[in-house]
Amino acid sequence: MFAMRRESDETAWVQDLQLISGLTVKISEPLARYTSMKIGGPADCFIEVETENALAQLLSILSRQDTAFDILGNGSNVLISDLGVQGAVVHLSGDFKLADWREEANNLWVEVGAAYAVTQLVRQAARRGYSGLEFAEGIPGTMGGALVMNAGAYGSEFEKVVDRVDGMTRDGSPIQFTRKTMTFTYRDSHLPSGTVVTRVRITLHRDESSRVSSKVRELVTKRKSSQPSGHPNSGSMFRNPPGDYAGRLIEAAGLNGKQIGQAQISAKHGNFIVNLGGAKAEDVRQLMERARAEVEAQFGIELVPEVRMFGKWPSVKAE
Repeated sequence: MFAMRRESDETAWVQDLQLISGLTVKISEPLARYTSMKIGGPADCFIEVETENALAQLLSILSRQDTAFDILGNGSNVLISDLGVQGAVVHLSGDFKLADWREEANNLWVEVGAAYAVTQLVRQAARRGYSGLEFAEGIPGTMGGALVMNAGAYGSEFEKVVDRVDGMTRDGSPIQFTRKTMTFTYRDSHLPSGTVVTRVRITLHRDESSRVSSKVRELVTKRKSSQPSGHPNSGSMFRNPPGDYAGRLIEAAGLNGKQIGQAQISAKHGNFIVNLGGAKAEDVRQLMERARAEVEAQFGIELVPEVRMFGKWPSVKAE
């Protein structure tokens, strides 16, 4: 694990990275501003990457240094420790936010960068009269994150529309997967460890723009009626257990509205924890532990976190 403890080490590291065009490097950068829950301590080294060439060089250096790193997209479905994150946090931007829409004969597809926002893609597709992505309306993350976790809603998942995935290995070498070579399960795409997704190609279908847009608006209304709004959150905190829903179980356990510090299990939806203002990551973690313990005690079902926790934690082993 790489940690910047000496000024000389920090200076040498920054100087090496500053030689790479397309990188912006920040030391001890607070991460709360990059997360949807607005929680998170500083990263030892926060690196914004704008091009694939810069990413390849960065990953090569990190690999040679045996430096740990995390990829941070829109900061949804993550919980970052108040104590911060050792090593490097990599944030894709620039070219990774571009989309290329194409029609070839009867095939309609879009090749989209890993940093492209899912909701933005859904609405762009609707305006163009492309169907197939409506289920993803309201998913708060980026395409890379949605692909990695096989995000889904309303009976569909990204595995249904993915055609090809481009990425890089831990050392910066290019790698590509076709749909036939990938294995998807609930909330997992099973990519090889260390894979960094750079682009995703999605197959869509031609439809009337008004019809697709109407379906998207219908799902927006449905989501707003059932999920909390007005306070920062990270989306669903737990995966749904087979044949049931985490939110229903948490509500049935009598935990909706329960609060630790300024973190609260939403009164509207049990599988959401909201930041009422100034909440700490440790408050959220303790609420998650309470929800898991109560659901297991009352119903014999063990909830599995959907959010990814990383950083240095005071009472649990750092990931």
